[in-house]
Amino acid sequence: MRILGIDPGYAIVGWGVIDSDGNRSRAVAYGAITTPAEQVMASRLKDIYDGLIQVINEYKPDVVSMEELFFNSNAKTAIMVGQARGVLILAVENSFLPLFEYTPLQVKQAIVGYGRADKNQVQQMVKVLLNLTAVPKPDDTADALGMALCHAHTYNFRVNQHINNK
Repeated sequence: MRILGIDPGYAIVGWGVIDSDGNRSRAVAYGAITTPAEQVMASRLKDIYDGLIQVINEYKPDVVSMEELFFNSNAKTAIMVGQARGVLILAVENSFLPLFEYTPLQVKQAIVGYGRADKNQVQQMVKVLLNLTAVPKPDDTADALGMALCHAHTYNFRVNQHINNK
């Protein structure tokens, strides 16, 4: 299964594509869609949409895994990230791909095995699990790969649980 993980944002959208066979996962490609702060928001949203469509068309994922919007005490930031998530979801929907959303807690549990793991622990495990030489930069990219790994682990757990319950 080819999984596209997305860490949503409006300045930086991290993305990572992995292939997972149920036991092992390998990184196919990863990167970030960036928009400059001086660019008007409508134009930033268009660039985010177009950038994700380009990633989807190039790497042809089977599914997409994205971080759920978490509560942010800064309402303006939360609204702007929500707008970016909206165009990302639209790009996924327009590409006819199934979308799975996970909370940061779910990602930490799936990757590290501990829901209160810190960002560095998650990124180090992403590096180890994907046999990378270094933690991908920017952090948003490593987070996106973690999002893809979370889906691989969660999906495999569900499938194995279903098989074992038969």
